[in-house]
Amino acid sequence: MTIYAYSFANKKRDLSDVLSSVVKDEPRFISNFKTVQDGTAQKHEWLEDQIEGRNVTVTGVSGNQMSAAAEDISKLKVGTLLVVKNDPALFRVTAVNSGSFALELAGANGSDTLMPDNGAIMNIVSSPMAEGSVNGDGEETSHASGVNYNYMQIFRKDIVLTGTALAINVYGSVDNQLNRQTAFALGELARDLNRVALFGVRREPTSGVRGEAGGLYCFAAGEDCMSIDGANLALDSFMINDAAQNILSEGGEPMQILCSPGQARVLSNEYKPSLQILRSDNRRGAYVATIVNEISGRGMTIMADPDVPDNDIWVMDTTGLGLASLKGRSITDVDATPQGFDGVKRMALGELTFEFKNARQRLCRIHNVLNSAEAIKQLKNAN
Repeated sequence: MTIYAYSFANKKRDLSDVLSSVVKDEPRFISNFKTVQDGTAQKHEWLEDQIEGRNVTVTGVSGNQMSAAAEDISKLKVGTLLVVKNDPALFRVTAVNSGSFALELAGANGSDTLMPDNGAIMNIVSSPMAEGSVNGDGEETSHASGVNYNYMQIFRKDIVLTGTALAINVYGSVDNQLNRQTAFALGELARDLNRVALFGVRREPTSGVRGEAGGLYCFAAGEDCMSIDGANLALDSFMINDAAQNILSEGGEPMQILCSPGQARVLSNEYKPSLQILRSDNRRGAYVATIVNEISGRGMTIMADPDVPDNDIWVMDTTGLGLASLKGRSITDVDATPQGFDGVKRMALGELTFEFKNARQRLCRIHNVLNSAEAIKQLKNAN
């Protein structure tokens, strides 16, 4: 029995919605993570999406026969229409074979190109269907059989108000003071979640090991992940567009640039004439500006997060990011006041992890760039 009474003394409160609001308003990487379906085990698994670049690379030309990789040929059907990148001539697939496909010129569209050259990148326009099409005629879009996983991590914050603090009554009733301290605790939890989402390394929980969730670097900074070496040069639009091209070629849609505040200043200096500042009720400091992606023509937001290392920049398709709670273990708070304690204690506790769907296709790291302080110094000298 507690000494101090308050309206939710013996109640368990679900703080998931409150945490979601706090996370959304944090000017941090964590604000990209939408709440997804609860996990059912400490090892949280998900199906990777089957996303493919809508283009084909020609690896050999013999008359109207084009060689290409098997994964590229699988995207084609008889009748598929293609154009060579930066050329308006339209081509139609007339046959699909093992290791090659045949083309015919469907329309010159003012171009002199009769057939693609070796090494040409051909963008898929569409695959027109015949009347009365049947199962198997359409272009397949489905979940791949690949599975990835992360581990759940327990987060806990203890909220303490002493008898003296309650007696002073600066912030009003016990309820108000607890709600205020809970908001502080959740703000601190959001910042903890942000750093785990960036730097965490997944660790399987056992009887003697605490479970740990993996983050961005764990899933997207390995040897087989997309990356661009900045060669110790100042960050510029060429690096950004190269990273965006990598994501597009894998079937993703680059929509965000994640970097340190210093690198955001470097980048915004180049884009200054075309920079658009966003102001809206549901997008605050986390989304400070948007620029036009020169590869796709769509906008990309710049997110300046002070937790991101200054020499790293990430170009991202944030579609696959998710925050999952273990079933029945979302963030809640309960009374934890021990017998005889002069004050009130509540415990905020939850077990969470992060989803990084198709990290190797949606996330591209630009590393080894010139530190922002030196880059800004060079910009000042140039001006």
